[in-house]
Amino acid sequence: MSLAAAPAYEGTNRLILGIVLAVVTFWLFAQTTLNVAPTMRDDLHITNSESNIAVSITALFSGIFIVVAGGLADQFGRVKLTNIGLALSILGSLLIALSPPGTAMFLMAGRIIQGISAACIMPATLALIKAYFTDKERQRALSFWSIGSWGGSGVCALFGGLVASTMGWRWIFWMSIAVAVASFLLIRGTPESKVETAERKPFDWFGLITFIVAMVAVNVVIGQGSALGWVSAKVLLLTVLFIVSAFLFLRTESRSASGFVDLTLFGNTTYSGATLSNFLLNGAAGTLLVTLTLVQQEAGLSSLQSGLLTAGYLIAILSTIRVGEKLLQKMGPRKPMLIGCWITAIGILLTTCTFLLAREYLVAASVGFTLFGIGLGLYATPSTDAALSNVPQDKAGSASGIYKMASSLGAAFGVAISAAIFTGLSHLQDLGPIADIAMGRTDNVNVRFAASMALMFNVVMVVIAIVAIAMTVPKRRQSSG
Repeated sequence: MSLAAAPAYEGTNRLILGIVLAVVTFWLFAQTTLNVAPTMRDDLHITNSESNIAVSITALFSGIFIVVAGGLADQFGRVKLTNIGLALSILGSLLIALSPPGTAMFLMAGRIIQGISAACIMPATLALIKAYFTDKERQRALSFWSIGSWGGSGVCALFGGLVASTMGWRWIFWMSIAVAVASFLLIRGTPESKVETAERKPFDWFGLITFIVAMVAVNVVIGQGSALGWVSAKVLLLTVLFIVSAFLFLRTESRSASGFVDLTLFGNTTYSGATLSNFLLNGAAGTLLVTLTLVQQEAGLSSLQSGLLTAGYLIAILSTIRVGEKLLQKMGPRKPMLIGCWITAIGILLTTCTFLLAREYLVAASVGFTLFGIGLGLYATPSTDAALSNVPQDKAGSASGIYKMASSLGAAFGVAISAAIFTGLSHLQDLGPIADIAMGRTDNVNVRFAASMALMFNVVMVVIAIVAIAMTVPKRRQSSG
Protein backbone atom coordinates (compact mmCIF):
# COMPACT_ATOMS: atom_id res chain seq x y z
CA MET A 1 0.00 0.00 0.00
CA SER A 2 1.46 3.37 -0.97
CA LEU A 3 0.50 6.95 -1.59
CA ALA A 4 0.11 7.93 -5.23
CA ALA A 5 1.45 11.46 -4.88
CA ALA A 6 4.55 13.43 -5.77
CA PRO A 7 6.95 12.37 -3.01
CA ALA A 8 8.91 15.64 -3.15
CA TYR A 9 5.89 17.81 -2.50
CA GLU A 10 5.72 19.51 0.90
CA GLY A 11 2.69 21.31 2.24
CA THR A 12 2.74 25.11 2.24
CA ASN A 13 1.11 27.89 4.21
CA ARG A 14 -1.12 28.46 1.18
CA LEU A 15 -2.41 24.88 1.45
CA ILE A 16 -2.99 25.28 5.21
CA LEU A 17 -5.01 28.45 4.63
CA GLY A 18 -7.05 26.74 1.91
CA ILE A 19 -7.77 23.80 4.22
CA VAL A 20 -8.79 26.07 7.12
CA LEU A 21 -11.16 28.02 4.86
CA ALA A 22 -12.68 24.74 3.68
CA VAL A 23 -13.24 23.64 7.26
CA VAL A 24 -14.95 26.88 8.33
CA THR A 25 -17.58 26.57 5.59
CA PHE A 26 -19.23 24.14 8.02
CA TRP A 27 -18.02 25.06 11.49
CA LEU A 28 -18.48 28.81 11.08
CA PHE A 29 -21.05 29.48 8.38
CA ALA A 30 -23.32 26.42 8.45
CA GLN A 31 -23.41 26.43 12.27
CA THR A 32 -24.71 30.01 12.50
CA THR A 33 -28.24 28.60 12.35
CA LEU A 34 -27.91 27.77 16.06
CA ASN A 35 -28.34 31.50 16.66
CA VAL A 36 -30.11 32.95 13.60
CA ALA A 37 -32.75 30.20 13.31
CA PRO A 38 -35.52 32.42 14.81
CA THR A 39 -34.72 35.20 12.31
CA MET A 40 -34.67 32.77 9.41
CA ARG A 41 -37.92 31.17 10.57
CA ASP A 42 -39.74 34.51 10.74
CA ASP A 43 -38.40 35.67 7.38
CA LEU A 44 -39.26 32.43 5.59
CA HIS A 45 -42.62 32.01 7.38
CA ILE A 46 -41.95 28.39 8.32
CA THR A 47 -42.99 26.47 11.43
CA ASN A 48 -40.93 25.86 14.57
CA SER A 49 -40.64 22.15 13.79
CA GLU A 50 -39.41 22.83 10.24
CA SER A 51 -36.88 25.30 11.61
CA ASN A 52 -35.68 22.82 14.23
CA ILE A 53 -35.12 20.11 11.62
CA ALA A 54 -33.27 22.57 9.37
CA VAL A 55 -30.87 23.34 12.23
CA SER A 56 -30.08 19.71 13.09
CA ILE A 57 -30.20 18.05 9.68
CA THR A 58 -26.82 19.36 8.49
CA ALA A 59 -24.90 17.68 11.32
CA LEU A 60 -27.06 14.57 10.81
CA PHE A 61 -26.08 14.15 7.16
CA SER A 62 -22.48 15.02 7.96
CA GLY A 63 -22.43 12.23 10.52
CA ILE A 64 -24.13 9.75 8.19
CA PHE A 65 -21.67 10.21 5.32
CA ILE A 66 -18.38 11.13 7.01
CA VAL A 67 -17.09 7.55 7.31
CA VAL A 68 -18.04 6.80 3.70
CA ALA A 69 -16.47 10.04 2.46
CA GLY A 70 -13.24 9.26 4.29
CA GLY A 71 -12.97 5.95 2.45
CA LEU A 72 -13.78 7.60 -0.88
CA ALA A 73 -11.09 10.23 -0.26
CA ASP A 74 -8.52 7.48 0.29
CA GLN A 75 -9.63 5.63 -2.83
CA PHE A 76 -10.30 8.40 -5.35
CA GLY A 77 -8.19 11.27 -4.02
CA ARG A 78 -8.18 13.65 -1.05
CA VAL A 79 -7.87 16.80 -3.19
CA LYS A 80 -10.73 15.60 -5.40
CA LEU A 81 -13.04 14.95 -2.40
CA THR A 82 -12.13 18.31 -0.88
CA ASN A 83 -13.08 20.05 -4.13
CA ILE A 84 -16.31 18.07 -4.33
CA GLY A 85 -17.06 19.15 -0.77
CA LEU A 86 -16.41 22.80 -1.64
CA ALA A 87 -18.68 22.54 -4.71
CA LEU A 88 -21.44 21.06 -2.55
CA SER A 89 -20.92 23.80 0.03
CA ILE A 90 -21.40 26.44 -2.67
CA LEU A 91 -24.56 24.70 -3.94
CA GLY A 92 -26.02 24.28 -0.46
CA SER A 93 -25.29 27.88 0.54
CA LEU A 94 -26.78 29.13 -2.75
CA LEU A 95 -30.04 27.25 -2.14
CA ILE A 96 -30.28 28.66 1.39
CA ALA A 97 -29.44 32.23 0.34
CA LEU A 98 -32.11 32.08 -2.37
CA SER A 99 -34.79 30.43 -0.19
CA PRO A 100 -38.18 32.02 -1.00
CA PRO A 101 -40.65 32.81 1.81
CA GLY A 102 -43.47 30.37 2.43
CA THR A 103 -41.57 27.13 1.88
CA ALA A 104 -38.82 25.21 3.67
CA MET A 105 -37.89 23.17 0.58
CA PHE A 106 -34.88 25.25 -0.49
CA LEU A 107 -33.69 25.59 3.10
CA MET A 108 -33.91 21.86 3.81
CA ALA A 109 -32.20 20.88 0.55
CA GLY A 110 -29.44 23.38 1.15
CA ARG A 111 -28.86 22.21 4.72
CA ILE A 112 -28.68 18.55 3.64
CA ILE A 113 -26.15 19.41 0.94
CA GLN A 114 -24.10 21.39 3.47
CA GLY A 115 -23.98 18.29 5.67
CA ILE A 116 -22.72 16.08 2.82
CA SER A 117 -20.20 18.81 1.99
CA ALA A 118 -18.81 18.75 5.54
CA ALA A 119 -18.61 14.94 5.39
CA CYS A 120 -16.37 15.25 2.31
CA ILE A 121 -14.20 18.11 3.56
CA MET A 122 -13.34 17.03 7.12
CA PRO A 123 -11.73 13.60 6.54
CA ALA A 124 -10.19 14.62 3.19
CA THR A 125 -8.45 17.71 4.59
CA LEU A 126 -7.15 15.80 7.63
CA ALA A 127 -5.74 13.16 5.28
CA LEU A 128 -4.05 15.87 3.18
CA ILE A 129 -2.36 17.23 6.29
CA LYS A 130 -1.12 13.75 7.17
CA ALA A 131 0.14 13.20 3.61
CA TYR A 132 1.92 16.49 2.99
CA PHE A 133 3.17 17.66 6.38
CA THR A 134 5.60 15.96 8.74
CA ASP A 135 6.71 16.27 12.37
CA LYS A 136 6.37 19.81 13.77
CA GLU A 137 4.89 21.14 10.53
CA ARG A 138 2.14 18.52 10.75
CA GLN A 139 1.43 19.48 14.38
CA ARG A 140 1.27 23.13 13.31
CA ALA A 141 -1.10 22.33 10.44
CA LEU A 142 -3.32 20.26 12.73
CA SER A 143 -3.41 23.13 15.21
CA PHE A 144 -4.69 25.45 12.49
CA TRP A 145 -7.23 22.80 11.43
CA SER A 146 -8.44 22.63 15.06
CA ILE A 147 -8.64 26.43 15.25
CA GLY A 148 -10.78 26.37 12.11
CA SER A 149 -13.17 23.81 13.60
CA TRP A 150 -13.24 24.68 17.30
CA GLY A 151 -12.76 28.39 16.67
CA GLY A 152 -15.42 28.39 13.98
CA SER A 153 -17.93 26.64 16.23
CA GLY A 154 -17.08 29.07 19.03
CA VAL A 155 -17.56 32.24 17.01
CA CYS A 156 -20.48 31.09 14.82
CA ALA A 157 -23.22 32.43 17.11
CA LEU A 158 -21.58 35.83 17.49
CA PHE A 159 -20.68 36.07 13.80
CA GLY A 160 -24.13 34.96 12.67
CA GLY A 161 -25.81 37.45 14.97
CA LEU A 162 -23.61 40.29 13.74
CA VAL A 163 -24.27 39.59 10.06
CA ALA A 164 -27.99 38.90 10.54
CA SER A 165 -28.48 42.10 12.55
CA THR A 166 -26.61 44.34 10.13
CA MET A 167 -26.71 42.89 6.61
CA GLY A 168 -29.38 40.19 6.83
CA TRP A 169 -29.03 36.45 7.47
CA ARG A 170 -28.80 35.56 3.77
CA TRP A 171 -25.43 37.31 3.59
CA ILE A 172 -23.99 34.62 5.88
CA PHE A 173 -24.39 32.12 3.07
CA TRP A 174 -23.21 34.49 0.31
CA MET A 175 -20.05 34.94 2.39
CA SER A 176 -19.77 31.16 2.74
CA ILE A 177 -19.80 30.85 -1.07
CA ALA A 178 -16.98 33.42 -1.34
CA VAL A 179 -14.91 31.58 1.27
CA ALA A 180 -15.44 28.23 -0.51
CA VAL A 181 -14.26 29.77 -3.80
CA ALA A 182 -11.19 31.21 -2.08
CA SER A 183 -10.45 27.81 -0.54
CA PHE A 184 -10.68 26.12 -3.96
CA LEU A 185 -8.25 28.63 -5.49
CA LEU A 186 -5.75 28.19 -2.64
CA ILE A 187 -5.85 24.36 -2.78
CA ARG A 188 -5.73 24.35 -6.59
CA GLY A 189 -2.45 22.90 -7.86
CA THR A 190 -1.91 20.62 -4.88
CA PRO A 191 -0.81 17.16 -6.09
CA GLU A 192 -3.38 14.44 -5.67
CA SER A 193 -3.02 12.08 -2.71
CA LYS A 194 -4.70 8.70 -2.48
CA VAL A 195 -4.05 5.16 -1.35
CA GLU A 196 -3.05 2.64 -4.00
CA THR A 197 -4.06 -0.88 -3.12
CA ALA A 198 -4.58 -4.00 -5.18
CA GLU A 199 -7.55 -5.03 -3.08
CA ARG A 200 -10.88 -3.35 -3.76
CA LYS A 201 -13.55 -4.35 -1.27
CA PRO A 202 -17.17 -4.22 -2.43
CA PHE A 203 -18.96 -1.14 -1.14
CA ASP A 204 -21.49 -1.79 1.63
CA TRP A 205 -24.51 -0.22 -0.06
CA PHE A 206 -27.05 -2.12 2.04
CA GLY A 207 -25.43 -1.02 5.29
CA LEU A 208 -25.28 2.60 4.14
CA ILE A 209 -28.92 2.68 2.97
CA THR A 210 -30.28 1.10 6.16
CA PHE A 211 -28.17 3.49 8.24
CA ILE A 212 -29.47 6.55 6.33
CA VAL A 213 -33.09 5.39 6.60
CA ALA A 214 -32.75 4.72 10.35
CA MET A 215 -31.08 8.06 11.12
CA VAL A 216 -33.42 10.18 9.00
CA ALA A 217 -36.53 8.40 10.33
CA VAL A 218 -35.62 8.91 13.99
CA ASN A 219 -34.59 12.53 13.36
CA VAL A 220 -37.95 13.30 11.75
CA VAL A 221 -39.79 11.61 14.62
CA ILE A 222 -37.89 13.73 17.13
CA GLY A 223 -38.29 16.98 15.20
CA GLN A 224 -41.85 16.53 13.90
CA GLY A 225 -43.39 14.30 16.58
CA SER A 226 -45.02 17.16 18.44
CA ALA A 227 -46.45 18.74 15.28
CA LEU A 228 -47.66 15.46 13.75
CA GLY A 229 -48.86 13.90 17.01
CA TRP A 230 -46.80 11.33 18.89
CA VAL A 231 -49.35 8.57 18.27
CA SER A 232 -50.24 9.59 14.73
CA ALA A 233 -49.96 7.04 11.93
CA LYS A 234 -47.02 8.88 10.35
CA VAL A 235 -44.98 8.98 13.55
CA LEU A 236 -45.73 5.35 14.37
CA LEU A 237 -44.80 4.29 10.84
CA LEU A 238 -41.52 6.22 11.02
CA THR A 239 -40.77 4.67 14.40
CA VAL A 240 -41.27 1.17 13.02
CA LEU A 241 -39.13 2.10 10.00
CA PHE A 242 -36.34 3.24 12.33
CA ILE A 243 -36.47 0.05 14.42
CA VAL A 244 -36.46 -2.26 11.39
CA SER A 245 -33.72 -0.31 9.59
CA ALA A 246 -31.54 -0.12 12.71
CA PHE A 247 -31.93 -3.87 13.28
CA LEU A 248 -31.01 -4.67 9.68
CA PHE A 249 -28.03 -2.31 9.82
CA LEU A 250 -26.63 -3.80 13.04
CA ARG A 251 -27.20 -7.35 11.80
CA THR A 252 -25.52 -6.68 8.46
CA GLU A 253 -22.53 -4.77 9.88
CA SER A 254 -21.86 -7.39 12.57
CA ARG A 255 -21.65 -10.12 9.92
CA SER A 256 -19.87 -8.23 7.12
CA ALA A 257 -16.12 -8.05 6.70
CA SER A 258 -16.42 -4.95 4.51
CA GLY A 259 -19.05 -2.92 6.39
CA PHE A 260 -18.57 0.84 6.31
CA VAL A 261 -18.81 0.92 10.12
CA ASP A 262 -16.37 -1.47 11.83
CA LEU A 263 -18.38 -2.57 14.88
CA THR A 264 -15.47 -4.67 16.18
CA LEU A 265 -13.82 -1.43 17.32
CA PHE A 266 -16.41 -1.16 20.08
CA GLY A 267 -14.98 -4.29 21.65
CA ASN A 268 -12.34 -1.94 23.07
CA THR A 269 -13.97 -0.43 26.15
CA THR A 270 -11.76 2.66 26.25
CA TYR A 271 -12.55 3.48 22.63
CA SER A 272 -16.24 2.86 23.26
CA GLY A 273 -16.29 5.13 26.31
CA ALA A 274 -14.40 7.93 24.58
CA THR A 275 -16.64 7.74 21.50
CA LEU A 276 -19.85 7.61 23.56
CA SER A 277 -18.79 10.56 25.70
CA ASN A 278 -17.81 12.44 22.52
CA PHE A 279 -21.32 11.79 21.14
CA LEU A 280 -22.92 13.08 24.35
CA LEU A 281 -20.69 16.15 24.77
CA ASN A 282 -21.36 17.21 21.20
CA GLY A 283 -25.05 16.60 21.85
CA ALA A 284 -24.88 19.39 24.41
CA ALA A 285 -24.84 21.80 21.44
CA GLY A 286 -28.59 21.94 22.05
CA THR A 287 -27.73 24.30 24.91
CA LEU A 288 -26.80 27.00 22.41
CA LEU A 289 -29.98 26.66 20.36
CA VAL A 290 -32.36 26.70 23.34
CA THR A 291 -30.68 29.48 25.30
CA LEU A 292 -30.19 31.81 22.35
CA THR A 293 -33.76 31.21 21.13
CA LEU A 294 -35.13 31.90 24.63
CA VAL A 295 -33.36 35.23 25.10
CA GLN A 296 -34.39 36.38 21.64
CA GLN A 297 -38.05 35.40 22.05
CA GLU A 298 -38.62 36.34 25.68
CA ALA A 299 -35.95 38.90 26.60
CA GLY A 300 -36.16 40.78 23.31
CA LEU A 301 -32.49 40.41 22.39
CA SER A 302 -31.39 40.63 18.78
CA SER A 303 -29.37 37.84 17.22
CA LEU A 304 -26.26 40.00 17.67
CA GLN A 305 -26.96 40.64 21.36
CA SER A 306 -27.65 36.97 22.02
CA GLY A 307 -24.51 36.03 20.13
CA LEU A 308 -22.47 38.21 22.49
CA LEU A 309 -23.47 35.84 25.30
CA THR A 310 -21.20 33.23 23.71
CA ALA A 311 -18.08 35.43 23.60
CA GLY A 312 -16.76 33.75 26.75
CA TYR A 313 -17.39 30.34 25.18
CA LEU A 314 -15.18 31.23 22.20
CA ILE A 315 -12.33 32.61 24.30
CA ALA A 316 -12.51 29.74 26.79
CA ILE A 317 -12.53 26.89 24.29
CA LEU A 318 -9.59 28.26 22.29
CA SER A 319 -7.51 29.08 25.37
CA THR A 320 -8.03 25.72 27.11
CA ILE A 321 -7.46 23.25 24.25
CA ARG A 322 -3.70 23.41 24.82
CA VAL A 323 -4.29 23.20 28.60
CA GLY A 324 -6.16 19.94 28.02
CA GLU A 325 -3.19 18.71 26.00
CA LYS A 326 -0.80 19.49 28.90
CA LEU A 327 -3.11 17.80 31.43
CA LEU A 328 -3.21 14.76 29.17
CA GLN A 329 0.58 14.56 29.19
CA LYS A 330 0.72 14.80 32.99
CA MET A 331 -2.35 12.81 34.07
CA GLY A 332 -3.39 10.62 31.17
CA PRO A 333 -6.80 11.05 29.50
CA ARG A 334 -9.23 10.03 32.27
CA LYS A 335 -8.84 12.92 34.75
CA PRO A 336 -8.95 15.81 32.26
CA MET A 337 -11.91 14.19 30.49
CA LEU A 338 -13.80 13.98 33.79
CA ILE A 339 -12.77 17.48 34.89
CA GLY A 340 -13.88 18.87 31.53
CA CYS A 341 -17.25 17.10 31.74
CA TRP A 342 -17.94 18.32 35.29
CA ILE A 343 -17.15 21.93 34.34
CA THR A 344 -19.36 21.58 31.25
CA ALA A 345 -22.23 20.21 33.36
CA ILE A 346 -21.97 23.11 35.82
CA GLY A 347 -21.91 25.59 32.94
CA ILE A 348 -25.04 24.14 31.32
CA LEU A 349 -26.73 23.94 34.74
CA LEU A 350 -26.38 27.73 35.06
CA THR A 351 -28.30 28.19 31.80
CA THR A 352 -31.24 26.25 33.26
CA CYS A 353 -31.94 29.07 35.77
CA THR A 354 -34.71 30.52 33.62
CA PHE A 355 -36.75 31.52 36.70
CA LEU A 356 -34.43 34.53 37.16
CA LEU A 357 -35.11 38.06 35.98
CA ALA A 358 -33.90 38.66 32.43
CA ARG A 359 -30.87 40.72 33.46
CA GLU A 360 -29.72 38.18 36.03
CA TYR A 361 -30.31 35.33 33.61
CA LEU A 362 -28.12 36.95 30.97
CA VAL A 363 -25.27 37.07 33.49
CA ALA A 364 -25.84 33.42 34.48
CA ALA A 365 -25.95 32.36 30.83
CA SER A 366 -22.74 34.27 30.02
CA VAL A 367 -20.89 32.58 32.88
CA GLY A 368 -22.45 29.26 31.93
CA PHE A 369 -21.28 29.49 28.32
CA THR A 370 -17.76 30.38 29.49
CA LEU A 371 -17.65 27.30 31.74
CA PHE A 372 -19.11 25.27 28.86
CA GLY A 373 -16.20 26.36 26.67
CA ILE A 374 -13.60 25.65 29.37
CA GLY A 375 -15.00 22.16 29.88
CA LEU A 376 -15.02 21.28 26.20
CA GLY A 377 -11.52 22.68 25.75
CA LEU A 378 -10.16 20.50 28.56
CA TYR A 379 -12.03 17.43 27.28
CA ALA A 380 -11.26 17.61 23.54
CA THR A 381 -7.64 16.47 23.18
CA PRO A 382 -7.64 13.85 25.98
CA SER A 383 -10.81 12.29 24.54
CA THR A 384 -9.34 12.06 21.04
CA ASP A 385 -6.15 10.57 22.47
CA ALA A 386 -8.08 8.01 24.55
CA ALA A 387 -10.03 6.91 21.48
CA LEU A 388 -7.27 6.70 18.89
CA SER A 389 -4.36 5.50 21.02
CA ASN A 390 -6.30 2.39 22.05
CA VAL A 391 -7.03 0.95 18.59
CA PRO A 392 -4.72 -1.01 16.25
CA GLN A 393 -2.75 1.09 13.76
CA ASP A 394 -4.37 -0.66 10.78
CA LYS A 395 -7.78 0.46 12.04
CA ALA A 396 -6.81 4.04 12.95
CA GLY A 397 -8.51 5.51 9.88
CA SER A 398 -11.78 3.70 10.49
CA ALA A 399 -11.66 4.55 14.20
CA SER A 400 -11.09 8.24 13.43
CA GLY A 401 -14.04 8.27 11.02
CA ILE A 402 -16.40 6.70 13.55
CA TYR A 403 -15.18 9.08 16.28
CA LYS A 404 -15.90 12.10 14.04
CA MET A 405 -19.22 10.56 13.04
CA ALA A 406 -20.13 10.45 16.74
CA SER A 407 -19.37 14.19 16.94
CA SER A 408 -21.72 15.09 14.09
CA LEU A 409 -24.51 12.68 15.03
CA GLY A 410 -24.30 13.78 18.66
CA ALA A 411 -24.74 17.41 17.64
CA ALA A 412 -27.62 16.51 15.32
CA PHE A 413 -29.59 14.50 17.86
CA GLY A 414 -28.74 16.76 20.79
CA VAL A 415 -30.04 19.82 18.95
CA ALA A 416 -33.10 17.94 17.63
CA ILE A 417 -34.12 16.53 21.02
CA SER A 418 -33.47 19.78 22.88
CA ALA A 419 -35.53 21.69 20.32
CA ALA A 420 -38.34 19.11 20.50
CA ILE A 421 -38.52 19.34 24.31
CA PHE A 422 -38.46 23.13 24.18
CA THR A 423 -41.15 23.35 21.49
CA GLY A 424 -43.33 20.62 22.99
CA LEU A 425 -43.37 21.92 26.57
CA SER A 426 -43.83 25.56 25.52
CA HIS A 427 -47.55 24.89 25.04
CA LEU A 428 -48.18 23.72 28.61
CA GLN A 429 -50.68 25.69 30.69
CA ASP A 430 -51.52 25.96 34.40
CA LEU A 431 -48.04 25.27 35.69
CA GLY A 432 -49.12 26.26 39.20
CA PRO A 433 -46.22 26.13 41.70
CA ILE A 434 -43.68 26.68 38.93
CA ALA A 435 -45.18 30.11 38.24
CA ASP A 436 -44.76 31.03 41.91
CA ILE A 437 -40.95 30.81 41.83
CA ALA A 438 -40.52 32.65 38.53
CA MET A 439 -39.23 36.21 38.88
CA GLY A 440 -40.54 39.06 36.75
CA ARG A 441 -43.04 38.29 34.00
CA THR A 442 -45.39 35.38 34.55
CA ASP A 443 -47.11 35.37 31.17
CA ASN A 444 -44.22 33.42 29.67
CA VAL A 445 -43.63 30.92 32.49
CA ASN A 446 -44.47 28.01 30.21
CA VAL A 447 -41.75 28.99 27.73
CA ARG A 448 -39.21 29.55 30.49
CA PHE A 449 -40.06 26.19 32.04
CA ALA A 450 -39.80 24.48 28.65
CA ALA A 451 -36.36 25.99 28.09
CA SER A 452 -35.21 24.90 31.55
CA MET A 453 -36.30 21.29 30.95
CA ALA A 454 -34.67 21.21 27.51
CA LEU A 455 -31.44 22.54 28.99
CA MET A 456 -31.64 20.05 31.86
CA PHE A 457 -31.70 17.31 29.24
CA ASN A 458 -28.27 18.55 28.13
CA VAL A 459 -27.02 18.36 31.72
CA VAL A 460 -28.22 14.75 31.90
CA MET A 461 -26.32 13.90 28.72
CA VAL A 462 -23.09 15.23 30.21
CA VAL A 463 -23.69 13.30 33.45
CA ILE A 464 -24.12 10.10 31.40
CA ALA A 465 -20.84 10.94 29.67
CA ILE A 466 -19.16 11.23 33.09
CA VAL A 467 -20.46 7.78 34.04
CA ALA A 468 -19.28 6.32 30.71
CA ILE A 469 -15.78 7.74 31.17
CA ALA A 470 -15.56 6.55 34.79
CA MET A 471 -16.56 3.02 33.76
CA THR A 472 -14.40 2.63 30.65
CA VAL A 473 -11.32 4.86 30.65
CA PRO A 474 -8.54 3.40 32.86
CA LYS A 475 -7.26 5.45 35.80
CA ARG A 476 -3.67 5.09 34.68
CA ARG A 477 -2.24 5.74 31.24
CA GLN A 478 -1.93 2.48 29.35
CA SER A 479 1.46 1.69 27.90
CA SER A 480 1.56 1.99 24.12
CA GLY A 481 4.05 -0.81 24.01
